[in-house]
Amino acid sequence: MSSLLDLPTGTDADKLLARARLTFDIEAAAVLGLKNRVGPSFVEAVKHILNVRGRVVVMGMGKSGHVGRKIAATLASTGSPAMFVHPAEASHGDLGMIKSVDLVLAISNSGESDELAAILPVVKRQGVPLIAMTGGLGSMLARHADVVLDSGVEKEACPLNLAPTASTTAQMALGDALAVALLDARGFGAEDFARSHPGGALGRKLLTHVSDLMRSGDDVPRVAPHATLSELMREMSSKGLGATAVVDTEGRAIGIFTDGDLRRLVETGADLRELTAADVMHKGPRTMRADALGVEAAELMEQYRITSILVTDAAGLLIGAISINDLMRAKVI
Repeated sequence: MSSLLDLPTGTDADKLLARARLTFDIEAAAVLGLKNRVGPSFVEAVKHILNVRGRVVVMGMGKSGHVGRKIAATLASTGSPAMFVHPAEASHGDLGMIKSVDLVLAISNSGESDELAAILPVVKRQGVPLIAMTGGLGSMLARHADVVLDSGVEKEACPLNLAPTASTTAQMALGDALAVALLDARGFGAEDFARSHPGGALGRKLLTHVSDLMRSGDDVPRVAPHATLSELMREMSSKGLGATAVVDTEGRAIGIFTDGDLRRLVETGADLRELTAADVMHKGPRTMRADALGVEAAELMEQYRITSILVTDAAGLLIGAISINDLMRAKVI
């Protein structure tokens, strides 16, 4: 596809693509370098975070600060309570957010950030453990730290070797490695993740129960076995489920009749006037408990190619019904 925009004079597409590919190579090498250097200090960092009674307070200036915000968010969503505190704001009151039960994860490529240097002595006097993520292993930050994570890179992807590029990629990858190692150590599972993401697709699947979505009370279509076919059809139409349960005198679900069953019955040419619900129902209908997950109802519908399921209690009494449309409206499927 041709573009209406022109490149600056002296710039060609091949040169741009070469620079992009070189950037990928440099940043990939930076991450692989971490893999070769990770060792006992990483394990110590994980132990410190697992033992902290408060939160992991992530700090960093500039681009390291942007990375720090992401790391804090990732930690918090994977079972390690965390927050980001801006070092400059910490010098003007936000240091009060850090308590003695917390742990500080300070990020700085050089390890010589003036803003961090101003507050680290105060943090240390509080007895707060300090983990440093830095490429400056002999820096001010490294000297103050209880644990040092080496995030150093050989060079930046920036052709001037100035703009934080490979170094911030390395910091991000090291933060992800911490979060994943902690997640694994805590036994953090899919349901735990869902509780941190109730608005996401996974949260809806793992947190939404049949009881949250089912129709109940008078909204559940039901007829007695002796009901005429005409009465059965009126009940189906008025409740809008596309099916009706057939219940015995005690309220147990003994059968079900659906719109599809009605169409197939008409096609047989049978005399419908004398038929009762007991004559046309499917005996032993598929049922679920109210405490089952909505996604389990969806799987059952897919397995048996049905569009609605009756909900019963432990005694088999009909207490609700759920349809594929109910699941779709709740975005479970």
